[in-house]
Amino acid sequence: MRKSGRKRSERERFLAALANPVPAGGVGPRVVAGKGYLYAVDPAEYRCSQLAAQLADEWVEYVAATGLTTHGKVYVTGIDRFCRYVDKRLGSAAASASLVAAGLFDTLMGWELTLPEDYVEGSCRPRLLAGAVRLLIIRRDDHSERPVDGNLARLARGPAFIDWGETTERDEFKRQEKRALVRAAWRSAHDTRRRLQEGWQLAEQGQHPEIGSWTSVPDLLWGLAHDEITPDDIRVNVPPIWQWRPELCDFAAGDARFVPSLARLQLCRALFRQLYPFTRELHAFRVLLMDATGYASEEVTGFGESEVEFLPKGVRLTLLKNRAGLLRHRAFRDRTASAAGVTDQTDEQLTVNWPRREASEVVRQLLDVTARARAKAPHVTDTLFVSGAIRNSFDPFFGAWAPDARGGSFGEWLDVMGVQVKGDRNIGRMRKSVKVEKAIVTEGRVGAAADDHTEETFAGHYAQGTTLRILSGRTIATAQQHWFDKALARVDGPTDVRPAGTTELDQNQLMDSGLSAEQAEAIMSGQLDMGVSHCENPYKSPFSPPGELCAVAPLRCLECRNAWILPSNLPQLLIFQDHLKRLRTRLAPPVFSRLWGQSWVNLQAALGDRTPEEIAQARKHIDAGDAVLDLPLTANTEFDA
Repeated sequence: MRKSGRKRSERERFLAALANPVPAGGVGPRVVAGKGYLYAVDPAEYRCSQLAAQLADEWVEYVAATGLTTHGKVYVTGIDRFCRYVDKRLGSAAASASLVAAGLFDTLMGWELTLPEDYVEGSCRPRLLAGAVRLLIIRRDDHSERPVDGNLARLARGPAFIDWGETTERDEFKRQEKRALVRAAWRSAHDTRRRLQEGWQLAEQGQHPEIGSWTSVPDLLWGLAHDEITPDDIRVNVPPIWQWRPELCDFAAGDARFVPSLARLQLCRALFRQLYPFTRELHAFRVLLMDATGYASEEVTGFGESEVEFLPKGVRLTLLKNRAGLLRHRAFRDRTASAAGVTDQTDEQLTVNWPRREASEVVRQLLDVTARARAKAPHVTDTLFVSGAIRNSFDPFFGAWAPDARGGSFGEWLDVMGVQVKGDRNIGRMRKSVKVEKAIVTEGRVGAAADDHTEETFAGHYAQGTTLRILSGRTIATAQQHWFDKALARVDGPTDVRPAGTTELDQNQLMDSGLSAEQAEAIMSGQLDMGVSHCENPYKSPFSPPGELCAVAPLRCLECRNAWILPSNLPQLLIFQDHLKRLRTRLAPPVFSRLWGQSWVNLQAALGDRTPEEIAQARKHIDAGDAVLDLPLTANTEFDA
């Protein structure tokens, strides 16, 4: 009880500070209250109270000017860490420490350099804390009436001493994991609705426990539902545990173990859960809304009943993105995934998105499930995610849900629903999964996939997932294969014609290969023999102007699409191979590759299909002098330039 008493007195002190704000330079804790949080810096906790007060004053004004939310805690941590370091390093002299007095230059530098020691290697936290303190010093220096030591101001404005570290982007859920999440969410949502419906129906069957019984579940539910009794009344009036019926013990325990010492608290919480949703099961609606809309967790949980407008076939929501400070109006139509997106240009910049599932149905169910809880918390108007709970003190509590609370986190919801996911169990991965699906549907068009933020943000935070990496790799491989196939289809080398079976090569086979009758007859008669190959038309050379005789034969015939290699060309091919082998020993590899690389590759391909017997027979013709290859004089002179 002492622990809770200290917490209560500390909170009361913070609330008192809020009611009586401390003027700049005054004495007392500086407090910032925001949505769901309360942070404070008390200069009296440090020896360097003057320094702490100066930094805290800048922090309070900065939060008020910028509207920082939970990120404001970074400044609190930075001030606390820095002031504790000043107390330890300066000792008794810390009382005179100030942003105005000289001497903090070395202290600030030493503090920044020691920050990485308290964090894992590669953590971004040290740079974040150092940057927060530096920003407060710069902000104070920018004020004409708040002097700051010149050396300290220059240090704060100068380059940082530590790096940002490394960050690892969360990967999206696998397709099977996401499907399991959505199915589990629908199952959880239906179970919640059924339980609440049964609970209120059971409550209508009861009566006041004073008339009925303090051990009757319907009577206890009736009393709580009609505000005739409180959980504390149940604690006081329920008979001793040994008088409880087994059914009441089982009801109080639920899926957990019955603990006699906590039986009354278990009973009250079990009764409350029959009437109001509790924190953990609201994760299901967040999953469904993120899946249906594709928006971030803070957006789908940050709109109230007044920001919901049902359309004839859909729903319009007002979504607030805290980090970017964007207020957007989005309409989600009850259409199939194949429907195309439409943008409605109105004064509200209304954008119509076609989700894969109906967001309107999810919102209707959420409104129905939380209606009674929201009626108990009229002060909560900025979210539909309102739950009810019984505290350890038997006090009922209704308020905006805390998704990371103990016993109600997203990971614990996964465990209860039996959903297995690999990696970090963070709801932000659902947003990335939807983004990946949108990128796939839009065929990788970043502008279409990044419809609710900048393309730079999409590339930096969403395009790094495994799925998109695989798809990108497949796209690149497909493109490469396309151009490779296209390059193969464009014949830049000779056509090698071999006789079919044991028959000799004839004119008809050349004509079947694509030559005209005149070209086939000229090749068979040797009229178009260019040395290492035959040519279908020497006056249409790709290396010479149209209409002029080819000027590079026979040196470039193996790189020409007009060349036709016949079995009779094998001896000349072997002679040309010997010539290229000599060049390979004389020229540097880059030079040979540039001048003769393609000819060498095509020549090796043409000779690779020849049998050893064919090679040996061709060598005999060469040795006997029956086969010669006339090469121009320039073929024996090579220049590296």
